[in-house]
Amino acid sequence: MTDQSEIILYGTTWCGGTLRTRAFLDRNHIPYRWIDIDKDPEAGKFVESVNHGFRSVPTLIFPDGSQLTEPSNSQLAEKLGLPTASN
Repeated sequence: MTDQSEIILYGTTWCGGTLRTRAFLDRNHIPYRWIDIDKDPEAGKFVESVNHGFRSVPTLIFPDGSQLTEPSNSQLAEKLGLPTASN
């Protein structure tokens, strides 16, 4: 599931961290593919496999294969090369 040319965001519709991360990416015009792990059991298994058995969301997989799990806006900004002061 990690072979892609865009950011993949795994999350749920009810998770505050997922909602915050989606808003951050949208606000900064960062394209991503959204996958709701509550609706996609295979995606849920993938998230568990990369998070030591936990369904930790949001989990982001980047085109270079790197991953961030439950990142803060500052961590996202740093990863994406965006200024961190206004995020």
